[in-house]
Amino acid sequence: MSSLDITAATVEPALLDLPWHLPLEDWPTENIAALPKGLSRHTVRFAHLNNHVIAIKETLPELAKREYDMLKQLLKLDVPCVEPFAIINGRTTDDGEELLSVLVTRHLKFSLPYRAMWSQGLRPDTATRLVDALAVLLVRLHIAGFFWGDVSLSNTLFRRDAGAFAAYLVDAETGHLYDSGLSNGQRENDLEIARINIAGELMDLIASGNAAPGVDAVATSERIVAKYRELWVELTGSETFEAADRWKINRRVDRLNELGFDIEEMAIKTDSNGTTVRIQPKVVDAGHHARRLIRLTGLDVEENQARRLLNDLDQYRIEHPRPGADEEVLAHEWLSNSFEPVVTAIPKHLLGRLEPAEIYHQVLEHRWYMMENQKRDVPTAEAVQSYIENVLVNRREEEAYLNPMTEAITLPNAVPSGTIVVAEDDDEIDWRDLV
Repeated sequence: MSSLDITAATVEPALLDLPWHLPLEDWPTENIAALPKGLSRHTVRFAHLNNHVIAIKETLPELAKREYDMLKQLLKLDVPCVEPFAIINGRTTDDGEELLSVLVTRHLKFSLPYRAMWSQGLRPDTATRLVDALAVLLVRLHIAGFFWGDVSLSNTLFRRDAGAFAAYLVDAETGHLYDSGLSNGQRENDLEIARINIAGELMDLIASGNAAPGVDAVATSERIVAKYRELWVELTGSETFEAADRWKINRRVDRLNELGFDIEEMAIKTDSNGTTVRIQPKVVDAGHHARRLIRLTGLDVEENQARRLLNDLDQYRIEHPRPGADEEVLAHEWLSNSFEPVVTAIPKHLLGRLEPAEIYHQVLEHRWYMMENQKRDVPTAEAVQSYIENVLVNRREEEAYLNPMTEAITLPNAVPSGTIVVAEDDDEIDWRDLV
C-alpha cells in the first residue's frame, strides 16, 4: 500500500477507496464514469466518488500543485473554470514502482467538450456559438489578469445557455496570473494561439468527416479575434463627448448591462473648460442578469438563461399587474406559478437531460413555435407535455451520459484512433420540425 499524500479542498474520506496504486489507464470499469471527453496531453479519467463525479489527470507533482493553486485563484476571481478538488502525491504500485501524481477536479455538470457535439456533424452556427462563448471567456480571463497560453476548444467545457453556450476553462497548466494585468502583447499572443488552435481543431473535424458542409475553419477561427476585440473595446475603451450629452454615460452603462456586464468603477474626466467629458470603465464584472435573477428568485443559472428568465418574469409582471407590489413579491409569484410547475412536470427519469433553467427556456421556445404553427394560443401545460414527448425524450443526459472512456493523448490535436463519440444535440435540429 503506497503512502499517499493528499491535499484536498474538502474532507472526502472516500478518496482513499479509489485504486491509486494503479495507473489511470488500468483502472477497473466499476470506478470509471464514462463521460464525454476532450483531448488532453495527459491521461485523464472520470471517476465516481460518492454521489458525484471527479476528473483525474496524471501529471508531475509540481504541475499538479501549480494548476490546483491557479484554479483556486481563478474561482476567487469569479472566473468560469472547473473546481479543484485534490492533489494526490506518493502513488506507487503494489511492486513499489512510482506513479505520477494526480490533479483531481469536480466534473462540471451538464457540460460538454466541443467534440461531443458531433451528432449530425458540427454545423456552422454551432461552431460559431462555441467560438463566441470562448471569446467571452478569454475576455473575462484577460480582465482578471490571466494569461492562458493554450487557448483552444479542447481546453474548454461548454454548457448550454438559452440558445448560446457558456464556456469554462478546464486546463490552467500553462496559465499565469498577473496582479498588474496583461500587456497588449500578452493579450495578442493569447489571441493568436486561440486563432491557430481553433483553426487546427476545426480542420481536424472537417478532415474526419465530423463537420457539416459549410464549416469554414479559417473564417470561424478568425471570428474569435473579431469578437474578442469588439467586446474588449466595449468593456475597456474610453469615450469622449460634449458635456451636454451626459446621457451617454447611462447609455454606455446600459450597453454593458445588455452584454451581461456591470460597471464596478468608471473614470469620468472633464477638460479644463468643462465642455467635454471622457469616460472609461475601470472595473467591470460579468453576470449582470444572473445576479439580478439570483437576488429576486434564488435561481443560480448562466447569464443568457438568466436574461431569458428575467424577460419571462417581466412579462408575468405585465400580465399580472399589482400596483405597489415589490419586485421580489412578484418574482416569488412567478417562481411558484410559472417556473416551478414546468420543472416539476418533467418526469424524474428525464431530469438529468438538461438543467432546469435550460428546460424552462426550451419549453418557452417550443410553445412559441407551436403557436406559430398552429395559429392559436397554446397553454403552457400543453406545451410542456409536447416538449417532453417530442423533444426531451430524444435527448441523451448531459448531466452524465455514457460515452467512450478517456484515453491518453500525446498530441494536443490528435484524433484518438477508434474513438466514436455518440451524442444527440438539439442545436442541430430545427425546432419547427418538432411541433
